[in-house]
Amino acid sequence: MKSNQDTTHFVAPIEETPLLVTDAVKTDQAPLSLWADAWRKLRRRPLFIVSAVMILVILVVAFFPGLFTQTAPNENCQLANSDGAPSAGHPFGFTFQGCDVYARVIYGTQASVMVGVFAVIGVLIIGVTLGALAGFYGGWIDAVIARLGDIFFALPLVLGALVVVQLPYFRENKSVWTVITIIVLLAWPQMARLTRGAVIEVRNADFITAARSLGVSRIQSLIKHVLPNALAPIIVLATMELGVFIVLEATLSFLGIGLPGSIMSWGNDINAAQSSIRTNPAVLLYPAAALSITVLSFIMLGDALRDALDPKSRQR
Repeated sequence: MKSNQDTTHFVAPIEETPLLVTDAVKTDQAPLSLWADAWRKLRRRPLFIVSAVMILVILVVAFFPGLFTQTAPNENCQLANSDGAPSAGHPFGFTFQGCDVYARVIYGTQASVMVGVFAVIGVLIIGVTLGALAGFYGGWIDAVIARLGDIFFALPLVLGALVVVQLPYFRENKSVWTVITIIVLLAWPQMARLTRGAVIEVRNADFITAARSLGVSRIQSLIKHVLPNALAPIIVLATMELGVFIVLEATLSFLGIGLPGSIMSWGNDINAAQSSIRTNPAVLLYPAAALSITVLSFIMLGDALRDALDPKSRQR
């Protein structure tokens, strides 16, 4: 026996159930671009502010060392001050040769930062160019560049630098530009591989297809549309690599095969401090601390940029 049962639906009047505002959407404002949204996030991140201030101070020290010390680093080096303790006008003490440690740390900033900055510029020029061509055109161009990069990837960066620097030309012409050239020759494949992946991800986007249908040539499409939209990971890697290259220069100089001893750098000062490490460890501490703070600053900046430029973190 079946019984039919009526079901009554009760609907509350609309005036008794006001809608709550859950999402405020500004229809009169254009959406932020990737870079504008990233800058809005960076301004609110203490990590970015701290790292940016630290890097700004380091750059000022590198370009204007005379603002921070009036003592010439290679002058007035007296053996009577050998491994001397800090004193008035000499807050870090003296080296084994009687030179002012503070002045050498200040003036050593220039060479170390210069190597990092120009090495990154060189790596960007070579790596981004080759990676963009490989990712956009593909085919035999991609195959050739990929195999060429594999050859350099098989050689660790420090070990490769140790080998290349022993070649007659580099051994007889040691200078800041020699070290920069060696780093660029060995470090471009990582940048090229990252650029290649970023370009492949962007090249098939709808706006690229639309630009091509409007008559934009392939090279113009690559330069004007693909590369600008693939720059985010490139900038992050370049920022982090700058710190890595400064460490590499210090490592080569510490081993005695980087910058010549006549050029002041943190690596050379760390190398020279080996003879005083037991009697006066502060001589080693100060250039090592300056190196660590500089590298940490660029790594912190790279982390902040990576989080800000991550498309997955963008708010809709």
